[in-house]
Amino acid sequence: MQWRHTSSPTKKKFKPTLSAPKIMCTVFWDRYGVLIVDYRPNGQKINARVYCDTLQRLRRAIQNKRRGLLSSGVVLLHDNSSPHTARQTTALLQQFRWDIMDHPPCSPDFAPSNYHLFLHIKRFLAGKQFHSGAEVKTTVNNWLQQQAVDFFDTGIQKLVTRYKCLDSAGDCAEK
Repeated sequence: MQWRHTSSPTKKKFKPTLSAPKIMCTVFWDRYGVLIVDYRPNGQKINARVYCDTLQRLRRAIQNKRRGLLSSGVVLLHDNSSPHTARQTTALLQQFRWDIMDHPPCSPDFAPSNYHLFLHIKRFLAGKQFHSGAEVKTTVNNWLQQQAVDFFDTGIQKLVTRYKCLDSAGDCAEK
């Protein structure tokens, strides 16, 4: 209820429109290309169990796509979010004997997916309209497959130069 003059126009109420559902995409890649792409349904969060299942799939993908890499050593870069640091995840990574590359806190510009991969995907998808989540997934998968090995190698090389600018405390040191 509101007070208004009898001759005042009524207040218009706008009906809310639903925005397009979001799709969470996790991409594991190395300097040679994509190992796995994992899509999560709208609203599903990633917890330690889900992340460990994804790491199991990643291990199988490495066995199939990068023969000999598991025996020579895997270095995984992930941030310090709760699914990544959970006991279940830590135990699985110790079982795999994978090395974890330290990710400085509050440094999103340090993750190659943020400053390289997703930056290019966002540019590619800008202005496009999709009618379904399946269409988005197909478009992203096709784009990832079309990228040359040089594209992924460049992203990893940028990581090397960014990592070198860190001092022993994990803070970025300007040169």
